[in-house]
Amino acid sequence: MHKNIYFLSDAHLGSLAIEHSRTQERRLVRFLDSIKSKASAIYLLGDMFDFWYEYKYVVPKGFTRFLGKLSELTDMGVEVHFFTGNHDIWAYDYLERECGLILHRQPLTTEIYGKVFYLAHGDGLGDPNTRFKVLRKIFHNRTCQVLFSSIHPRWGMAFGLNWAKQSRLKRKDGMEPPYQGEDKESLVLYTKKYMQSHRDIDFFIYGHRHIELDLMLSRKTRMMIIGDWITQFTYVVYDGEHIFLEEYVEGESKP
Repeated sequence: MHKNIYFLSDAHLGSLAIEHSRTQERRLVRFLDSIKSKASAIYLLGDMFDFWYEYKYVVPKGFTRFLGKLSELTDMGVEVHFFTGNHDIWAYDYLERECGLILHRQPLTTEIYGKVFYLAHGDGLGDPNTRFKVLRKIFHNRTCQVLFSSIHPRWGMAFGLNWAKQSRLKRKDGMEPPYQGEDKESLVLYTKKYMQSHRDIDFFIYGHRHIELDLMLSRKTRMMIIGDWITQFTYVVYDGEHIFLEEYVEGESKP
């Protein structure tokens, strides 16, 4: 009998725009604790932090409970995969070295229990926003990263956290736009195009959009966007036979 595989994303821990941030982190940790004996692997699909930047000798303050729980999981032999999102691009080797995580900076195609999964945060995949594309190139540029590292952490972290806060507050009620429909949603359009040349993929799973979506694109191929851990507390679980999008309610899972 297989142990479960879990997928979750978009906690944005440390966000200055989230009033209940400590409660949110504790809830996430309680969830991870509740699945530790049932999990073979956990895939964190990006933006687990609202802003994460590793300097050579300094990492962001906070997240003690979360990082401790991840370390406990990897010490138990649970694989924990960490995908960088557009808010935590700047993870280098600390999470791998200190917490035992497996880092992914690009989308990953992998086989799990006989099924082929395409896993990604989702930023930059089919997004038509030119401003976002430009910013993404700057954020991923190694020269720009080195230059940012020369800023004292006191100022660099404050800049990054406030930038992320203002970005969220610009949105109505701090929320992402709702689902745009199958003919307009950029991740759906990207996936449909990608699957034309990659017909072996069974499941596409993304974060980034902060919406819940479970869509059959063909008789074989299923696409999921897995919500967030700010207001929805949703995740995907795969047991080797069935895959579900679920919501974590304190002490239980709600299909």
